[in-house]
Amino acid sequence: MRQSTPIAHSTPTSHTAHGTHPTRRIRISRIAPVAMLVVAAAFAGTGSALAHDAGVQAADLKVDGVIVVAGNSCSWTNASTSSAPPNALTVNRTTINAPGGNLACSGGIVATLNNDPAFTFDDAAATARTDLIDITGKQSFISCRYKATNIVWDRDGVTRKYINRAFSATKTSGSFLCPGSVATPAGDASMLFR
Repeated sequence: MRQSTPIAHSTPTSHTAHGTHPTRRIRISRIAPVAMLVVAAAFAGTGSALAHDAGVQAADLKVDGVIVVAGNSCSWTNASTSSAPPNALTVNRTTINAPGGNLACSGGIVATLNNDPAFTFDDAAATARTDLIDITGKQSFISCRYKATNIVWDRDGVTRKYINRAFSATKTSGSFLCPGSVATPAGDASMLFR
């Protein structure tokens, strides 16, 4: 998904006494990262967290996140989860999206999670699975909405950090400039429950 095909004219070419200034272009390489970013919806962090005490309240269960795609970084901290692994849980999107959350991106990208992703865990296999991630990314006048299903994550050692396996997502709405589908390579997304 690292392509750089130019997209048509955003600013006309101007002529001056000193020559011609090149046309400014928005490149697919800037749009595709938006799509990959919004699909990956990465849940990442550093540190370790094994099991939580049975007495830990749901309000204390968090997931921090970060993703870097083609030089653009998005991150948040302290998103709320409904339970602790290995219990099935959901991540509350209102604690990720602004204004309730602190999801922020570099590169002029604005991302919004449209659902509360549900996670199930298989400690014997050291994996987790996400049922659906539905997310929208905007950059300038371009908006792209993508959905990915049945995403599999591999547990990183004895921590509660999980790293994604490669997956693809399909565009469900948005500009004709958005790719019809995007691929997220293995290792581009991760999550850490704490």
